[in-house]
Amino acid sequence: MTRPPKPRIVKPRLVWKFNKSKEVWQPYYRITWTENGKPKQRVILLKWKGDPKELDTLYWACQAGRHEKQQKTEKYTWQSLVEAWRTDKRIQSKLSDGTKSSYRRSMDDLLLKNSAKDVRRTTRQGLRKVHDALADTPRKADKRLQTVSLLWNYAANKLDWPLGPNPAAGIEHFGKQREFEPWPEWMVAKLADAPDTVRIAAELILGTGQRPNAAIQMEHKQFRGEWMDVLDEKSNELFETYCPSDLRDYVATLPKTGKHVLAKNLSQPLGYNAVEKAFRAWRKDLGPKAKPFVLHGLRKLAIIRLAEAGCSDAEIQAVTNQSAEMVAYYRRKADRRRLSKAAQTRRI
Repeated sequence: MTRPPKPRIVKPRLVWKFNKSKEVWQPYYRITWTENGKPKQRVILLKWKGDPKELDTLYWACQAGRHEKQQKTEKYTWQSLVEAWRTDKRIQSKLSDGTKSSYRRSMDDLLLKNSAKDVRRTTRQGLRKVHDALADTPRKADKRLQTVSLLWNYAANKLDWPLGPNPAAGIEHFGKQREFEPWPEWMVAKLADAPDTVRIAAELILGTGQRPNAAIQMEHKQFRGEWMDVLDEKSNELFETYCPSDLRDYVATLPKTGKHVLAKNLSQPLGYNAVEKAFRAWRKDLGPKAKPFVLHGLRKLAIIRLAEAGCSDAEIQAVTNQSAEMVAYYRRKADRRRLSKAAQTRRI
């Protein structure tokens, strides 16, 4: 096959190489330097797609040292630190699946705006500012401090990174919060007019009795007629449980835009952060009396509803996989009038 003619675009440091497999000429920017008295060089492929204007843009980016291939990769970034921690078998072998999942979410949040930032530039003042900014979600705020502290100590003690004192040490945590309040019925009723993202998430949490993140990530295939497979994140246990008819009927009405019920795209679920952000915006519109309630409160409301329906602790645990202590705690919040009616009716 006759080789096509080489493009007649000539610039200093621009070289053309013929790619035999693709039968095309490709432009490269050549960089030269001397190291220990010996000439060195490397080239950067300019992906011009046959467009002279794009070639010109890429060429001048190289001339100015702004091409992505010319940027130095930071050695001490949060991204590289998280990856090192996640792939360290000495660490991972000692952690339960639930703990790994918890830290993964927290580290993913940390990386959203900090993946390329230098860990060494993290300051106590900056970290305190982030902690205060997350005051509306105190557990999440404290988890951020805990995660930064964990990674910092790992980098200093296991990777021998040149770090100073741990900036998270000594910052006061918000501390253990009161137990999640179950939603009042007036707020549940408002779901009828809530944005789709909020309503679908709420129906999944309330209907399955599972933790918000596990419910939000459910796939359509987990619903199998009268039965459904749900995931207990803490123990990483997938178990089969009965699917209530109202949830079954509701899910059946939802359009399938991906493999997940709350789909981001064909293969990924909508993330917890996106759902929680939509929920907070909706909650704000409901006024100050809605502020104490969070998505997790729906899981607690599920326990109360089951208790009010006369279910035993064992039956509630079979649905929610909650601990006996937690079931007992929320059982006390169940409506005594309805419980007494159920009990007395059984005697007749």
